[in-house]
Amino acid sequence: MPDIKDKMPKRSFLPRSIITKLPFSTSKLGEIKRIFHAGENSTMDGIITDAVTECERPPSVGETKRCVGSAEDMIDFATSVLGRSLVLRTTENVAGSKQKVVIGKVNGINGGKLTKAVSCHQSLYPYLLYYCHSVPKVRVYEADLLELNSKKKINHGIAICHMDTSSWGPSHGAFLALGSKPGRIEVCHWIFENDMNWAIAD
Repeated sequence: MPDIKDKMPKRSFLPRSIITKLPFSTSKLGEIKRIFHAGENSTMDGIITDAVTECERPPSVGETKRCVGSAEDMIDFATSVLGRSLVLRTTENVAGSKQKVVIGKVNGINGGKLTKAVSCHQSLYPYLLYYCHSVPKVRVYEADLLELNSKKKINHGIAICHMDTSSWGPSHGAFLALGSKPGRIEVCHWIFENDMNWAIAD
């Protein structure tokens, strides 16, 4: 199992009433940096610039994306893509991280068929910010993770499989790790600690 531990500093969502008053665009980078006291060429300067730039990047083919800094905005985005009947899942804990584990019972969401899902990944930013996106042609699974020797259940993991990788860049980390090329393989990954997956309720 890879290292699924959350490496980000502990931060909180801001209430939507505050988020709506804070600037968040590349055209307002100077103002954002002043608000968060980010000195020119400082680490914080780079963090803010990288996050805002990534959030404004045009979506890839078939992707729907939005960066959210409040719980309300995350729910609104998920329901705008999936409708109101949805389920939020995340990997239960970090047990088994960086260790050999046994995969126990596996359940395919939507019967293991292609489904619509929204994944939300943390971005490094002064407050809690998630990059949420929906990409086409995914399958979502939940699996019990068992301790190698005792076969005792230690975790309940969520994984997402990208069935169409043809629009991914050839230098994507998945292809480097798996020795393949865009469109040749599907790529599955665990949902790491504090990242989330929203899917249509079965």
